[in-house]
Amino acid sequence: MGDRMNRDTATDDGHVVGKSGRTRRFRRVLIANRGEIAVRVNRACREAGLETVQVHSSADFDSLAVRMADQSLCIGGPRPGESYLNVDALLEAARASGADAVHPGYGFLSENADFAERVERAGLVYVGPQSEIIRTMGDKVAARQCAMRAGVPITPGSNRAIGDAAEARAIAADAGYPVLVKAVAGGGGRGMRVARDEAELLAALERAASEAKAAFGNGEVYIEKYLEQVRHIEVQVMGDGKCAIHLGERDCTIQRRHQKLVEEGPSPALTADLRQQMLDAATGLAQSVGYRSAGTVEFIFDVKEQRFYFIEMNTRIQVEHPVTEMLTGLDLVKMQLAIASGEPLPVRQGDVRSRGHAIECRINAEDPDKGFMPRAGRLTEFAPPSGPGIRVDTHAYAGYELPPQYDSLIAKVVAWGQDRGAAITRMRNALAQFRIEGVKTTLGFHQRLLEEPRFLDADVHTRFIKEQMWAGHPMQHLL
Repeated sequence: MGDRMNRDTATDDGHVVGKSGRTRRFRRVLIANRGEIAVRVNRACREAGLETVQVHSSADFDSLAVRMADQSLCIGGPRPGESYLNVDALLEAARASGADAVHPGYGFLSENADFAERVERAGLVYVGPQSEIIRTMGDKVAARQCAMRAGVPITPGSNRAIGDAAEARAIAADAGYPVLVKAVAGGGGRGMRVARDEAELLAALERAASEAKAAFGNGEVYIEKYLEQVRHIEVQVMGDGKCAIHLGERDCTIQRRHQKLVEEGPSPALTADLRQQMLDAATGLAQSVGYRSAGTVEFIFDVKEQRFYFIEMNTRIQVEHPVTEMLTGLDLVKMQLAIASGEPLPVRQGDVRSRGHAIECRINAEDPDKGFMPRAGRLTEFAPPSGPGIRVDTHAYAGYELPPQYDSLIAKVVAWGQDRGAAITRMRNALAQFRIEGVKTTLGFHQRLLEEPRFLDADVHTRFIKEQMWAGHPMQHLL
């Protein structure tokens, strides 16, 4: 810790002047998250010469992130509401540790505008977008309106929350069945139901609203046209509040229950012209709202019609950000830290170069043969792969006890190659090398996926796992 701080000189006001001569607004970052993203942020802070404070629940006392950090503080019990979702405990930890910035990671409070606002009001730097932008983009209807104003195509549907059943029927009839009923404050597939005719619409409205109320405290829903077979493609953007750029796109089509399993870039489905249109649309949206930090603009892509439509904007670093880092050579978390410190974007659009192809497989502690049921437990063996073009982001190690209270992600394996075929070959070899014992995992699922002819031909859609790869499986209904 002392060696790192010796690189900088403290000013009278407590700010720090680095070797570049620029004034940094903070020097100690509280990491308000856990798991592999906490490890990732720790490493980025270390490279940036910043101290880290790792908060943890009582279940995470022996986590790798805790071992890496300069300081660690237990903030509550194992349930997320007692710890990682406890805003008062997080702010008290920042005060007690002397942290002057907070990085939210992904998940938990990372897209909670109230949390970002309270961090700002406490005089701390929030390493992420402005709280008002998080609030606007977290409201799916408001986000659609922003996209419309920026000239970004959106699916037919409602441009405000549904008022009553009569309005819902009128909007659905105008958009054309099937339609998707979605939570205004939703995410991760929760508060989302498909209605294929008017008879299903009222039930879909009730179920989506009930689920959204329970998950997000907001039962408002809206309606948009449901496209049957689409790809899910997202564009990584980065802004400093004045200027926004894109860092290319990622294809996240392989998923189950709206949860991504595999991500790759660039998308094998886009022509050069369509790719540029999508990148320009995403950048234009980010620019129009004065976006700051890392964000992702998500689209659905109708392969048959060769058209894309805006879904939402995620106002945080994404789980799959390593795909973009492997393609561009840029460190997105360090860029977040630099922007949060008040620096302009470290690169211009013309400086961004994407090279080759990258694929990420999420390895979860789940049993695919039991409908991907989570399986917590002790890792008796954990030996990740390595080699040229291979990256593994993880918080796990041999002997680590996976807590049952949290996400089942164990590791992210990323493979880079000169082209898609080379990346797939490297990923196959990496998965074959990976040794995990003690819990059921999705390693075998990914190995099977990488042998699927339609995946190899990039002939997939968002329901590929359920309707093609898992067709006839006794657990198909759970996918």
